[in-house]
Amino acid sequence: MSDKISSLSNPKVKQVVRLRQRRARDEAGLTIIEGAKELATAAQAAPDIHRVFYCPELLNSQEHVIMEHPAFISAERHETTRDVYHKMAYGDRDSGILAVCATPRFELSRMRPATRALLLVLEGVEKPGNLGAVVRTADGAGVGGILVCGVKTDIFNPNVIRASLGTVFSLPVVSCSNEEALDFLRVHNFTVTATLPDARHLYFKADLNRRCAIVLGSEEKGLTSFWVEAADEKVKLPMKGRADSLNVSVTAAVMCYEALRQRQK
Repeated sequence: MSDKISSLSNPKVKQVVRLRQRRARDEAGLTIIEGAKELATAAQAAPDIHRVFYCPELLNSQEHVIMEHPAFISAERHETTRDVYHKMAYGDRDSGILAVCATPRFELSRMRPATRALLLVLEGVEKPGNLGAVVRTADGAGVGGILVCGVKTDIFNPNVIRASLGTVFSLPVVSCSNEEALDFLRVHNFTVTATLPDARHLYFKADLNRRCAIVLGSEEKGLTSFWVEAADEKVKLPMKGRADSLNVSVTAAVMCYEALRQRQK
């Protein structure tokens, strides 16, 4: 354990502050994890933890327990003052520990789908909160992985980590092109089910009790013609009010749990 860090200009503190920016995270191959639940989930997935910073007077009971996890014991640890910790913290939250870890790299070529694997494909979903919420839902519903297409999404943005409660470390989330995703799905014999507001069939009519991929677009733009044309089946959620669509994370939840319902019969 190193000496207590009390200087706001400490180089290691400055590095953490820089990691708030995507460019710095991409260049360093590092990201920040904060929050008791996020850290606990990440620890189970065993990412490469480089450094742990903690402020004893801010630690809660859960975080005291997390401090003793092997993943954090073996990392370089730094006690800090309250001011130093608050300078590093990403956003306003009640926490006293943060970790810097290597950004995981999930690769499409390494995915080995199960016989009845369920995958999500997200096209054009850029907002970290939405992506994180979808990852959390996918984890809860037993989805095998998520293919993120159409934009260079910052998958390990700290807000994605927060919204996913750290499950982004344990669930394969792969950034790839539309073409790469579709090639993978065709090679592995997935049925492609697209969610569209103007589809003829309702979502519970889809056969999700097989190896399938559910494709969702952003609320602003929906799905491009690429996925509309590639889809084996197209379904919609009934909209009885004035809005014509739901938030993508809500749509993902409906579809994922419909698939889970069908698979539990």
